[in-house]
Amino acid sequence: MLLSFVDSLWRARLEPLLAAGCAAGADLVEVFLERSDRLGVLAEQERVTSVSPSFGSGAGIRVFRGKADGYRDGFVSTTDLSEAGLLSALDQALGMLGLNRPSLAALQPEAAKFLGLRELRDFGLGKADWLAECPGVAETAEHLLQGTDRLSFHGRHLQSRRGSYSRDWQEVLVAASDGTFSRDLRLHQTLGLSVLAADGEHRSSVARRFGSSDHPQDLRQWDADAAASDIATSSATMLYADFIEAGSYPVVLANRFGGVIFHEACGHLLETTQLERGTSPFANKLGEEIAHGAVTAVDEGLSNLSFGSLAMDDEGLEPQRTTLIENGKLKAFLSDRAGELRTGHPRTGSGRRQGHGFAAASRMRNTFIAAGPHSPAELIASVDRGIYCKVMGGGSVGPTGQFNFSVEEGYLIENGELGKPVKGATLIGDAETVMPRISMCANDLELAAGFCGSVSGSIYVTVGQPHIKVDSITVGGR
Repeated sequence: MLLSFVDSLWRARLEPLLAAGCAAGADLVEVFLERSDRLGVLAEQERVTSVSPSFGSGAGIRVFRGKADGYRDGFVSTTDLSEAGLLSALDQALGMLGLNRPSLAALQPEAAKFLGLRELRDFGLGKADWLAECPGVAETAEHLLQGTDRLSFHGRHLQSRRGSYSRDWQEVLVAASDGTFSRDLRLHQTLGLSVLAADGEHRSSVARRFGSSDHPQDLRQWDADAAASDIATSSATMLYADFIEAGSYPVVLANRFGGVIFHEACGHLLETTQLERGTSPFANKLGEEIAHGAVTAVDEGLSNLSFGSLAMDDEGLEPQRTTLIENGKLKAFLSDRAGELRTGHPRTGSGRRQGHGFAAASRMRNTFIAAGPHSPAELIASVDRGIYCKVMGGGSVGPTGQFNFSVEEGYLIENGELGKPVKGATLIGDAETVMPRISMCANDLELAAGFCGSVSGSIYVTVGQPHIKVDSITVGGR
């Protein structure tokens, strides 16, 4: 592996690179350096069936140039971190904008456009031992096999049991011609358990995922028995559940991963990436009411150990708490460097990317609907006949917020009380229609780990909410 990016030689290598890009006519040049150490382990039934370690390093170089019709950019990534390799990548990025790097002789008088990098902001201090403190392959396998064993103990009619673990350690350095010079060390760990149960014609499939950031001891503190018991109970409940009848219902969505609907259907529409594409129906509604007055929604990167938290974003900016919606009114958008240049919305520490092979884009971090004044029981009691969605499954979202999400574990609500379990339910709607119908929020906000895929790759995020009531939504079923 290469030397840590805290090495002082990197300043001496990067400053001439940035100066050359500015001398070529770029308004801004950014370099993102990354080295990573990743591990994946999969256990099925009583065996470990896959161990997948990987190591990598590389750089992504992005250049911006302003025009009357807006900012254009060029982005190139490379795994060659030598001086020649970085210069070659810079030349390709400049070429995308019709720019050419000047000769060394011509560089000196033009270099004044770049005033040098500021002092390094090192967010990686105190994190050097994180990777060494993480469990190795043998210990990881032991914990996963304990999980699949406990699934067997608690479960019935189980055809398959799976446990998976992923560890992602990353060092990043961001340097830009506006003086940005920041470094960080990051650690994400996630593990999941899943089962498939079958009894004759009856089927159920249940999965749970747990994850944290910046916590080497996470797997060691995992309660495998409690996790397996929860999954087995859900699987047994849903195995013999009746199918839901399609229709329009009031719905109560549980806390934690229930927040995936807001993340997918509404949160993405509040990223400047969507504003640049012209696909957000909320683009010109800043300050206007776009949700029920009961709804306040937040995105932030600060919550301790949460999966979407980060000390700095992938453009070197510290994250902050961004109130997206306050009492139903749209208050702010999530913006990265490109979003600020092209839309005017100020950066929010939301420039994120999967790795050096992607240009940063405005992306969510820890995104949630804030807690309200009610108890979960009050929400359920307010429904004469509807559906309680205890656990959400997968789904899909269209470019302007149309969505459909399956309900992994659901129950009828009848006369204000929980009734029999139901399966096969799919929630169908769009953000503009559903957000004004979220009329009640409970006081039990919780967050859940997840992954988000978009233009800058797959990143770690947190979704969340308290229990919420949607007055009416289309439910697909039989």
